[in-house]
Amino acid sequence: MENEEKKKQPALPPDRAADAESETVEATVAKLEMVAAEPVTAESAQIQPAAKTEEPTLVRAAYEHPLPIRITHWVNAISLFVLVTSGLRIFRAFPSFGPKIPEKVLLDVPKSLTLGGWLGGALQWHFTFMWLFAVSGVVYVVYQIVSGHYRTMLFTPRDIPGVWPMARHYFFFGPKPPATGQYNPLQKLAYTSTILFGALALLTGIVLYKPVQFSWLAFLFGGFHLTRVWHFAAMCGFLAFIPGHLVMVVLHGWANFYSMLSGWKREPEYQE
Repeated sequence: MENEEKKKQPALPPDRAADAESETVEATVAKLEMVAAEPVTAESAQIQPAAKTEEPTLVRAAYEHPLPIRITHWVNAISLFVLVTSGLRIFRAFPSFGPKIPEKVLLDVPKSLTLGGWLGGALQWHFTFMWLFAVSGVVYVVYQIVSGHYRTMLFTPRDIPGVWPMARHYFFFGPKPPATGQYNPLQKLAYTSTILFGALALLTGIVLYKPVQFSWLAFLFGGFHLTRVWHFAAMCGFLAFIPGHLVMVVLHGWANFYSMLSGWKREPEYQE
């Protein structure tokens, strides 16, 4: 009977049938949106929250000083100490520079700051460690050139504008310029200067060691007496470098010093 009554009901017009179907679809979509808008909790979803895992902290490090650089650095440091102290003892024996400069005591170096005890002992110390200094210096320069490592520390004209800002930071407590490389401009100037001082000390030392055999080299330096002046000037250059170098090491902290022992520097200031 019900089927017969349904059959007897008049069919809706096509436009009314489409509207009814559209209303049904819209009602279904509205219900789905209401369900989606409800917040999903762990209890309602029957899901336990995932445990948070801490990611390991990665420590950045840079291999700044290869083994040949570290070895030659410490050999040169020890050799330079012996050469300066024994050289001052040699200078005490005749504290003048020849006829072109008045032969009087130009500098009275305290004996406590010298090495050797007497002229002959100072000469033995000086002539022994000059070979260590010369060989390690040559190895250092050759390795820098062959490996290309010199690019990180060689002072170039483009570094000139950055010298004063770094000097102001180190010695006058000015703002610290941003780090752009392993060495800043002032460090490059200092390290490049030490290579020049070392070359000058080596060449003039050869003249003082063998003045007859290298008389032609003495002539280039202006004679034997002026060669002593140049040799003394090279030592003064090293003495000016050492305090500034130590200041820079202290200000850069333990990581900077330790890198010259291990080769690696933790958390370098510059971006690799």
